[in-house]
Amino acid sequence: MSDEIARPYMEPKDITATAKSQASLQQQLWEVTQTPWKSGILPSADKLTRARANLPPSLANEGMGFEATKQHILNDIVPAFNGSSISPNYYGFVTGGVTPAALFADHLVSSYDQNVQVHLPEHSISTDVESNALGLLVDLLHLERADWHNGTFTTGGSASNILGLACGREYVLRIAAGKSGLDEQSVAEYGLFEAMQALGISGIQVLSTLPHSSLVKAAGVLGIGRANVKAVCQANSPLLFDLEKLELELARSEKASIVAVSCGEVNTGRFATADIDEMRELRRLCDKYGAWLHVDGAFGIFNRVLDDSPEFATIKKGVEGMELADSIAGDAHKFLNVPYDCGFFLCRHPDEANKVFQNANAAYLTGNRDGSPSIPSPLNIGVENSRRFRALPVYASLVAYGRTGYQAMLQKQIRLARMISGWLFDHSEYNVLPEATSKEELMDQTFMIVLFSAKQDRLNRSLASKINETSKMFVSGTSWQGRQACRIAISNWRVNENKDFELVTSVLRSVVEG
Repeated sequence: MSDEIARPYMEPKDITATAKSQASLQQQLWEVTQTPWKSGILPSADKLTRARANLPPSLANEGMGFEATKQHILNDIVPAFNGSSISPNYYGFVTGGVTPAALFADHLVSSYDQNVQVHLPEHSISTDVESNALGLLVDLLHLERADWHNGTFTTGGSASNILGLACGREYVLRIAAGKSGLDEQSVAEYGLFEAMQALGISGIQVLSTLPHSSLVKAAGVLGIGRANVKAVCQANSPLLFDLEKLELELARSEKASIVAVSCGEVNTGRFATADIDEMRELRRLCDKYGAWLHVDGAFGIFNRVLDDSPEFATIKKGVEGMELADSIAGDAHKFLNVPYDCGFFLCRHPDEANKVFQNANAAYLTGNRDGSPSIPSPLNIGVENSRRFRALPVYASLVAYGRTGYQAMLQKQIRLARMISGWLFDHSEYNVLPEATSKEELMDQTFMIVLFSAKQDRLNRSLASKINETSKMFVSGTSWQGRQACRIAISNWRVNENKDFELVTSVLRSVVEG
């Protein structure tokens, strides 16, 4: 057994030696993650086989010790990782990467292991940092702090959507009770069934266009039901709301409604609203019928950091009016390029999350007790009680790079996506999706994602696997309007437009040439 574990305490010299060992390891990890990725995007079959063969079949009585374990992980396990965050040519999930500032902060998060659950200002600065990071994020998104500096950091976009629909669920039933002159109904207090029964409502529905699967999952978790997530889209465009159909659904007296705006549809990167006028109409309809307006911001909400230059004018219209929503969910690990797991939830109603997530009858968890204004204890406004200090990498990156740093990062990603879209549009063997009438229209509409297919059915059926077999880049396979397609999602801070464009087009050219 390791001496560090066996002894009840450590001598000063042992503490110093352990600290030096950890510092050396952190330096080694830093060098590995900052070196340009030279391996294939996916690990080879041999590396995967070796890693699996070296996993212990059962727990040993005697541990192998820290040094041997370190070498085992670095030599056996790490080579079988993929390069999703380290390589700019991983275009599968919208993963992002980890900036140097975020990586530095994340090492500190693990080293100091703060449990950011209760705001106890005399105990730790961690909750203050989290609140400040949330405010900096609100600034980055050009939202007003007076309205939007309310929310929390979550494990990711899925958890953030759960918070958004949970707050919406609470709100719409309370509004329905008020309109009916009935006693206030709280799902968190009495349960969904009893609240709906008291109001004579048969269910809650989530009205959207092409919702992300995490929104559907959230509806299942919250008792709303996956079948009650409905697409209310235009006949000729599944990406945009049909406002007449939407009003008909909102007017149903037996249903309470949440409207969910896809701000960055997963396959295309497109937006569910075309300009601020459409968001104003959504707001008007929600106010008229007592609905909650939620934005699934995922990665699309970060479009708001762009400047007002004509180059990005078209796509910026897709995020106009997001400040009119009731709640916004997003993924920090995507565009902010901080480590998994990190998402965020913002809410225009400062007390709504506490109505749902408060720790009932736990006075010792309330933080300040003298009645003075206090930062809300995170465990009362989110799912988790025990929470990792995931806000610190966000704080570090926002402080390190600022608004212009993130603008430059996103501009490179959009420009690369547009260069690839234009090349595919001109190529005789590829289709760019959704189909555009002109190259100019396509380029204007392209955000961070390129959706495409091969024109020949035989090639198209294996297109994603043929691209990924090169191990020079990775794309995700998907489908569009019943036909297989491929998606290039660009989100890593390491993007180099010209270099990456040459790599992508050389791979795509080699695939169609056999």
